Amino acid sequence: MMRCLWTAATGMAAQQTNMDVVANNLANANTTGFKESRANFADLMYQTIVPPGADNANNEQVPTGIQIGMGVDTASVEKNFTQGNFTQTGNNLDLAIQGNGFFEVMRGNQLAYTRDGSFSVNQNGNMVDADGYMLQPQITLPNTAVNVSIDPSGVLTATDSQGQVVLTTNLQVYLFPNPAGLQSVGDNYYITTPASGNVITAQPGGPQGGGTILQGYLEASNTNVVDQMVDMILSQRAYEADSKVMKAADQMMQMANSVAP
Repeated sequence: MMRCLWTAATGMAAQQTNMDVVANNLANANTTGFKESRANFADLMYQTIVPPGADNANNEQVPTGIQIGMGVDTASVEKNFTQGNFTQTGNNLDLAIQGNGFFEVMRGNQLAYTRDGSFSVNQNGNMVDADGYMLQPQITLPNTAVNVSIDPSGVLTATDSQGQVVLTTNLQVYLFPNPAGLQSVGDNYYITTPASGNVITAQPGGPQGGGTILQGYLEASNTNVVDQMVDMILSQRAYEADSKVMKAADQMMQMANSVAP
């Protein structure tokens, strides 16, 4: 009887993890460039009482055997890097990547990657993100620049008040063999891990598969609120069912203990 108690407990723990993931997805439904997560689960080991194919008392093979599962465990929490919708802002330094790829910024002494293209210019004319971290490779706009144009291939052209070109440079995007292997560190940033593979520098729209640049747009969160609400309800119902299993098992044990020897 104790087996079902522990099995139900693993189910409650798994549903709590799933609810934590859903809560984070919903909390970031309006976060620029956010990618929703998904909890993946796997069944635990089985107690094999009679293995499939074993011989019975009549020397006949048992077709299915007897295996009793020991519950569930969280296998992984995986990021879904499908593209979010685009929101037009009209800001020339707001950028979105249409397709694969990330922007690279220098976060302290560490390179970090993001899909959030909310860029602006600091006091030195450097293009920085919302937290003040510089876009890589570093782009510094001259003081005389009054207009900035960025085409889909990442070519940035800055002109002065007379329409004269004062700067021409290229933006780059960065790819990974396994984006789901990136480590989230908060504030819309990711850092590389051995699971993500080595970073690949790509030209927007080039042969490496980097997405094109959309100027004046931002990528919205890819959280599907309706789907997350459904997942929340299903998780709540599963948690409730597991708790009822524990209560029923406890009552059965009480009944067994009350039987006179």
